[in-house]
Amino acid sequence: MEQRGKFRMPVPILSLLRRLRQHHALEHATIHVLTQRYPNLRVVGRSTPDGFALYGDLPTEGVLLAAQHALKRLQAGQRNLAIHPACGTNFVAAGALAGLGAFAVLTPRRRGWRDWLSRLPTVLLVATVGTLLGQRVGILLQALVTTDPDVGSLRIAGVVREERGSLIVHRVRVREE
Repeated sequence: MEQRGKFRMPVPILSLLRRLRQHHALEHATIHVLTQRYPNLRVVGRSTPDGFALYGDLPTEGVLLAAQHALKRLQAGQRNLAIHPACGTNFVAAGALAGLGAFAVLTPRRRGWRDWLSRLPTVLLVATVGTLLGQRVGILLQALVTTDPDVGSLRIAGVVREERGSLIVHRVRVREE
């Protein structure tokens, strides 16, 4: 008998989402470790179903060691490493709150451009507050939605360096034991 009103997520999709959240946590932890070793590091990460990619000029051996160290630290319970202040989740949350706030203030009221212009300071204030709150909301979203620091059964399978012109990418492969 079919149940109405209940949506069931297929198991393979749930498994993929959990894996992506774990990889995202490990990506963040690896960036934290790399930042400690290379203080002026400029790197961007992206989680994938088979691990994560780091974009930036880094030594391959350093990426491997950092990923292994990050994994051990997460497995030892350092859950805070799964959250990163420069995560795209923070930027999306900040942009969404700023944009929605500005939209709410600027919603047309059919009073002409002077009315619209008079609301501009309020728009700037609301957008600024939205941006500031968005950073906090982004951290919360990382903790609750986009990362999973429970990486107990994962292991680093290897790191592959790819160069495309000036773009350097390290693909960190992760396996489940």
